[in-house]
Amino acid sequence: MIPAEETFDGTFPFVPHFSSNPGFRMHFVDEGEGEPIVCLHGEPTWGYLYRNFIPPLARTHRVIVPDYMGFGKSETPQDREYTFRTHVDNLEVLLNELDLNDITFVLQDWGGPIGGAYALRNLSRVKRVFLINTVLPIPAPGTEERMTKVFDSRWFKWMKARQEDGSFLEVLGNLGSTALSVMKIIGFEKSAVVDDTWIRAYSAPFATREECKGAIAFPLDVVTGKAGLFEVGEPAAIEAFTQKPVMLAEGMRDHAIPPEVAIEQLRAQFPHAPIVELTQAGHFTPEDEPATLVALIQQFIKMT
Repeated sequence: MIPAEETFDGTFPFVPHFSSNPGFRMHFVDEGEGEPIVCLHGEPTWGYLYRNFIPPLARTHRVIVPDYMGFGKSETPQDREYTFRTHVDNLEVLLNELDLNDITFVLQDWGGPIGGAYALRNLSRVKRVFLINTVLPIPAPGTEERMTKVFDSRWFKWMKARQEDGSFLEVLGNLGSTALSVMKIIGFEKSAVVDDTWIRAYSAPFATREECKGAIAFPLDVVTGKAGLFEVGEPAAIEAFTQKPVMLAEGMRDHAIPPEVAIEQLRAQFPHAPIVELTQAGHFTPEDEPATLVALIQQFIKMT
């Protein structure tokens, strides 16, 4: 766990906030005033992913950026189960504690399933959803066929190979040393931003094998099929969700969720949703194209 006051040489200068209501010490950024924008990260990142989003968005909105259990400045309890379901439960406790309404979600990677599941449980609190290289947990024609393509991606092939040769835990259990390498496998393109501070920021949550527990569990939740066992919404809730404004910004060099899968899935769920393809960005588009994404989010909010 990163110390609460750590700013990584001023690149993450935001006042830390914590809630114990989810059953552990859960960190979140809370900046600005107005309608809330909630930004959710994925694997193996944390709220640092949105450091370039927070100041411009907080000029007009209240920006909330949580760290999941086992990530960033949040605790990594060893007696808790780390699954898709538990992360959704934790988020629900936090956001309902903050009593947020008219939420604009900004969701990347695991943020899509987690934020989408929260929305299905709390539709009256969610106003719109902005997706970045992710998918929502909403069934649509062809979903199963598209998901088979995910398992053919470079990231999932890598995971399968590491499981077979026994090195999976060795690599993901040492993210304090391997974070950049893992992100490059998944799809990180803007190497120019990488310096000692950047490396330290993304390595710091994973100083020990125990602190890697959440990052180890996320991909295993997919590979073992546990994530698919979580029934996220009733048909009526799913139908109501599909009436919400949704937009996708897709980094086309994604090696985890193939871009054609994310795009086809969204078109099947939300036929009229705008989609922007960013040809030079990878899976971690908030790192590759932060200014572009901020402008798109601001435009999306104005239009909806």
